[in-house]
Formats: sequence, structure tokens, C-alpha cells
Amino acid sequence: MAVWALGINHTTAPLDMRGRFAFAMDQIAPQLHGLRQSMARPPEAAIVSTCNRTEIYCAGDETALDHTLAWLAQSGGVTPNELRAHTYRLEDGQAARHAFRVASGLDSMVLGEPQILGQLKDAVRAADEAGALGTTLSQLFQRSFAVAKEVRTSTEIGAHSISMAAAAVRLAGNLFEDLAEVKVLFVGAGEMIELCATHFAAKNPKAIAIANRTLERGEKLASRFGGEVMRLADLPERLHEFDAIVSCTASTLPIIGLGAVERALKKRRHRPMFMVDLAVPRDIEPEVKALGDVYLYTVDDLASVVQTAQANRQAAVAQAEAIVDAGVQSFMHWVDQRSAVPLIQQLNAQADEWRAAELARARKLLAKGEDVDTVLEALSKGLTQKMLHGAMAELHAGDAAARDRASSAIQHFFLRNSR
Repeated sequence: MAVWALGINHTTAPLDMRGRFAFAMDQIAPQLHGLRQSMARPPEAAIVSTCNRTEIYCAGDETALDHTLAWLAQSGGVTPNELRAHTYRLEDGQAARHAFRVASGLDSMVLGEPQILGQLKDAVRAADEAGALGTTLSQLFQRSFAVAKEVRTSTEIGAHSISMAAAAVRLAGNLFEDLAEVKVLFVGAGEMIELCATHFAAKNPKAIAIANRTLERGEKLASRFGGEVMRLADLPERLHEFDAIVSCTASTLPIIGLGAVERALKKRRHRPMFMVDLAVPRDIEPEVKALGDVYLYTVDDLASVVQTAQANRQAAVAQAEAIVDAGVQSFMHWVDQRSAVPLIQQLNAQADEWRAAELARARKLLAKGEDVDTVLEALSKGLTQKMLHGAMAELHAGDAAARDRASSAIQHFFLRNSR
């Protein structure tokens, strides 16, 4: 069984390239169906898609990395050669190592961040519900979760990490003298926005508002922080009211345009606006960054902020990598054992057939009144002859080299206890 992984992430591809391959959760099932149906022998498959990465994991009779690359390139509207320059392509042990490192937060922009583990579990659940998750990938991911748990409980990998949400608050604090005087707008109501709102709320801002496509979910989040909720459609007319805007939605197109921000700045008499776009693809048009009174940060812009205290984490990283290494060895041993399963099944079936035949023969002899000891003797001889027939035939047939190979194998399998 071959295992392979193909992906792009924050270290290999720019934000706009990653945006082409960002799949919303409701897109995962049809995308998996399309990928598997594009191959003559559909493999097991799972797709992991977050703001920092899109990865495809597969398991099948033989590696199909080139086909997987071509399919992903087509889905994003680029050529395979354009995409190849931004991808990493991993097989077997290296694919397993990557999955374990991702789950453990070792491959994240924020070293040790915990959100990726939940995102990985969501991806596995989606693949399972789509009928694309087989025994091998299920083992791979379950073992990755176990490794991640051990890394988090046995090391201090996340002790010094700074989350995206904390980084956004830190940057806002650099711009505004007192965050208690700041009005903050959150666009979206997903997990990342909830995390950001929690961090900002700890600074007791002057006002908090949630803009979301569905009011019900927005109201639920706003009620937690004593904020108000608004529809996305009202955003352009109310944008000027807020000093800080943090956006992270699943929209495939920008929802805050250059014109809307320009109009907001005029109404604000050019008082500065702090904006964070955590969405992939972007929620805020990139041209907004060129405006003089706007401080716009994307997920990639936050990289330098979240990678602080790196030296303090090196000991924890080394410890975590050792845990990952052990997990990879265990998984690959399991995969190697799986390759022998068909042969083991055939051997068991053959042995059962011989046993059944000799038992039937013994019962007939007993029914005829034969002596029990005589029947048992015949039963044991019959089984022994059937078991040794193939080995004896190999020793008496073929050329000298074939007989030597057969002799070594027979000694190994049948005469180990006699040496």
C-alpha cells in the first residue's frame, strides 16, 4: 500500500496562490469525489484546507502524485507547472511524518498552535462522511492525533506560542494608545473570529460589533461579549464607525472593497483604521493597504509577530520531533504488516481446507467402526503430508539454485527449533 501527500502552505506559496485552492467545508465532499473519480483505481483520500495550507492525503496500490498535482492544478485554474513550484510532494514515511508534524503544530505559522488539530479532525470527519477514508488513511490520522496529544502533554511546544488573535491585539496596541477607547468590528462568526473577539474583549474595548451573513450565529457570538450584531449588507454604510476591523469569512470574493474603505476614511476625517484580514481567499481588497490612513495586515503579515521566542522553544521542538519519529516508525511498521495480510488470509484458508478434509475423512472412518487411535494416526499423517507436500516438491524439482533457495527457506520455516 502506497501513501502520498501533496500540498501548499504558508512557506511554499503566497497568499493569493493559496486562495485559489482554499476549499470551504461544504466543498470537501464533492472535491474528494472528483479527485477519486479522476483515477482508474480510486484511492483513499482526504483534503485538509485552512488559511495556511491545502493538502491532499491519499493511499492506494501505487503512488499517483503527478495525477494528484494535475487534478489540484485544474481545480485552482493554473497549470501543473505553475503549481509544482509551490508544492511539496511526499511519499510513505515522509508523508506520515508531515501529517504527524502538522497535527502537532510543528508545521504551523504559529509553532505549537492548537487550532490545526481541530481542523485536521474536521477534515478527517468530512472524508469519512464522503466515503473516501479507508483503513490506511484512518490509521494515519488516528496515529497523528495520538502523536499530537503526546507532544502537547509531554513537551512545552505551545507554552511560548503567540496565536494569530494575540498577535492582532498586540499590533492594535502598537497603533492605539488605549484599546479601551477603540471600537472593534469583527466580520464573520467562525472559530478564528471567536478567538480574536475573546482576545480583544480582554482589553475592554469601547464597543464590539459582529457582522455576519446569518444574524442568528452573529447574535450568539455578540451576546458573549456584550456586543451588537449587523448584517453584512450594512457593512459599507457603517464601516466608518469602527477603529479596528478583523475579518475572517469563507467568502470566495472580497467583501470589503477599496471604495467602501475610502468613503469610511472621509467620514472619519482620516482618523486611522486598523484592519486584519485573516481570510484565505482575502476578505479585504489588497489595494486597501496602499491607503495612507489604513494599517492592513494579512495572515502572512502576522508571521514575524507570531514567530517570537523561537530560541526558547528549540528544546521542546527537538523533544516533539523525537515523538514524531517514533510515531512514523510505528505507522510504517503497521503498513508493512498490512502488505502481508492477503498472503496470511490465503494461508489460513488453505489450512482450514486441509483441516476440514482430514476431519471429514476421520469421521467417516470412525462411523465405520475403525479404532480411534488408528483414525487419529491417519488424521495427523494426512495433515502433515498436506503441509509438507509443497516443500518436498520444491526440494525434488528445479535446478540446483532453486533447490538451494528452497532448502534455505525450508530450514528457516520448519527447522528453526532443531538448530
